[in-house]
Amino acid sequence: MIPVNEPFIGAKEMEYVSECLRSGWISSAGKYLESFEQAWASYCGMRYGIAVSNGTTALQIAVACVGLEPGDEVIMPTFTIISCAQAVTYNGGVPVLVDSDPHTWCMDTSQLAAKITPHTRAIMPVHIYGHPVDMDPVFSLAEQHGLLVIEDAAEAHGAEYLSGRATANEVWRRCGSLGDISIFSFYANKLVTTGEGGMVLTNDPKIAERARSLRNLCFRSERRFYHTELGHNFRLTNLQAAIGLAQIERMPETIRKKRWIGETYTRRLEHIPAITLPVEEPWARQVYWMYALVLDEGTGLEAVDFAKLLRDEGIETRPFFLGMHEQPVFINQGMFRGEKYPVAERIARQGLYLPSGLTLTEAQLDEVCQAVEKILL
Repeated sequence: MIPVNEPFIGAKEMEYVSECLRSGWISSAGKYLESFEQAWASYCGMRYGIAVSNGTTALQIAVACVGLEPGDEVIMPTFTIISCAQAVTYNGGVPVLVDSDPHTWCMDTSQLAAKITPHTRAIMPVHIYGHPVDMDPVFSLAEQHGLLVIEDAAEAHGAEYLSGRATANEVWRRCGSLGDISIFSFYANKLVTTGEGGMVLTNDPKIAERARSLRNLCFRSERRFYHTELGHNFRLTNLQAAIGLAQIERMPETIRKKRWIGETYTRRLEHIPAITLPVEEPWARQVYWMYALVLDEGTGLEAVDFAKLLRDEGIETRPFFLGMHEQPVFINQGMFRGEKYPVAERIARQGLYLPSGLTLTEAQLDEVCQAVEKILL
């Protein structure tokens, strides 16, 4: 079975972890943790990095730093992982949804303005499968209405966005540098992995201080076991950070491999009329976190059927996200009732992604393409 993803762990990761073990600093403090935070923040173009236990906790802390009041709203795509909506509801807020752009599968920014109300506090763009959201409209609306931008870059390590295209100040910026607060996941299938892990990035020292406190049970600096508010144990370990630091050092090579995988899949599959392949808009440099495709309904297949046929050929896949408005847990709470988002609904039903990990070989990629052709041609 060709796995949908397999992380690449090299000699440098082994070296750093061994050194970490010898030092005895294996918990949530140590030089690797500090170096990892600084290195990733710097790579992304942000001042402060706060490493946490995973991407979900990064979102939870990021939303907590906004300071939502009951009933405050955060606009986000319906097509995303449940962690985004959960972070808002956990912090007492209300997720407000928009549909997907039919080309990039990211949030349709043309729908944002109609969703803004007096209760809106933030917009949460989510870069999907390695392709950036079109952020200029997000910036414009956020500035106009005094909103914060919480950027979910969990799937877009190293991806870039051409900002300021309508001005003389256009500049390429890395994902993760585009929000007031941004978050990353370092799960095993990400371009940078620590096994489990995440990070909150910001340029605001007050937000950084708040995030560090929430990460660490809100201990007070002047009296450690004295608490005036409740926080969380969302700490990352020095051991995990040692792996992550080695992975950051290899980012150029990692991006080259990911782009090779994406471009090779596209070249090999673009002749098949029954599938829609990922795009790369002129204002984006995407990293193909996962190589995704959407089946045409004319095939008579849905993604779940296609996945079973590929599995019979020895190919592992993963389905697309199910929209937040179709999640039973939220429907049962009375949320999103009657809401329809046709693009997200279609791609959730018809979409899946193919093996895309950093250990994928050319021979394996050929085998995947041959299996897709066998089924669809």
